Amino acid sequence: MEMAAVPMENEDNIFTQYVKNRHKLVKNSKILQTTYIPDKLPHRKDKIDAIVEIIAPALSGDKPSNILVIGKTGTGKTAVMNFIGKELKKADPDQNNICFVYVNCEVNDTAYGILYSISNQIVKDINKIPFTGWSLDKILSALTEILDKENKVFIIVLDEIDRSIQKNGDDIFYYLTTINEVLQYSRVSLIGITNNAKFTELLSPKIKSRLGEEKLVFPPYGVDQLQDILYDRASMAFDKGVLDDDVIPYCAALSAQEMGDARRALELLRISAEIAERNGDFKVTSAHVRSARSKIEVDAIVEVIKTLTIQSKILLMGIIRNSEKGLSPATTGDTYTSYKFVCECIGQSVLSQRRITGLIQELDMLGIIHAKIKSNGRTGRTKEIELCIPKDIVEMVKSDELFSDFRSRKQTTLM
Repeated sequence: MEMAAVPMENEDNIFTQYVKNRHKLVKNSKILQTTYIPDKLPHRKDKIDAIVEIIAPALSGDKPSNILVIGKTGTGKTAVMNFIGKELKKADPDQNNICFVYVNCEVNDTAYGILYSISNQIVKDINKIPFTGWSLDKILSALTEILDKENKVFIIVLDEIDRSIQKNGDDIFYYLTTINEVLQYSRVSLIGITNNAKFTELLSPKIKSRLGEEKLVFPPYGVDQLQDILYDRASMAFDKGVLDDDVIPYCAALSAQEMGDARRALELLRISAEIAERNGDFKVTSAHVRSARSKIEVDAIVEVIKTLTIQSKILLMGIIRNSEKGLSPATTGDTYTSYKFVCECIGQSVLSQRRITGLIQELDMLGIIHAKIKSNGRTGRTKEIELCIPKDIVEMVKSDELFSDFRSRKQTTLM
């Protein structure tokens, strides 16, 4: 068999210069990913112990209580559950008594998708249940049969459970919380994970008591705790001396300001190192952290703007138009006039000023604009509105296909 030729060092290749010039700072980038499951989780031993105490009876064939885990993003909920899942597999490597199933309800965002994901992790035959095409009743019946044939305890983790209930209602979770009533040989224990403190308000009474038999709240990490997490990961990801002394404290301090988010702290450290590598630098410094923070913020704004409704995008374009005309900050009246103009240009219906006032508040809450109340003395008060997004994001909004007719009209006006 003839082997493919390996390119010589002097051969031109689009990656040659990159490989030659790159100074690798991260020895194991996987360690800095938020999906990595370390062998220890600093400052979450109490939560791990509490969950283990609840689900340990499953190793003896008994059904544990259902658990509802609540906490803001980046407080270690998913990491703890995946860590426990890994430990369960060590305790019962052949899964004779217990089977750990993890489903992300944001990724699998339909009732069918959730049930398919559960069955697909249990059944060895991938053709047993199709990816699509069955009715919900049929897949529910098949899943019940699959579970009972295994004759074991299933720990089913439903991460981001609130996303599914908001989109699909809670019928599927009623089925899952009552499934033990029809199972003869197996048992199911559910662990719901949510970052919505008011999640239980979304549930019907018949499900609320069943799903939340046990509740655990994960508090945000403090700055010292975030430092410990970062030092622990950094010791595995970097060689000694690669990070300036102030890098980890800086990442931790910034993330502590954002509700103690460990994911954000790890993301800051990882992107800081990537920026330093791309620059050809030999150390990661606080300057790289500042650049990483700016990049993360821009990326977040881009994602938010992509998900705006058409009317919110039109309103934003109206505010951009005012800014480019020198009306910044602009009054609510100026903003509404500009919004109506953009609507007329692109053939969209015009909402009432009251509705637009509500959309202005939403854009303000998202950090896309800044809206503040200004007192005009005896004449009353008015709201002043100005943009809070960088120029490259403004250009991205303007280039949206939605505004092609608006751009054409502007060009015609200038001719």
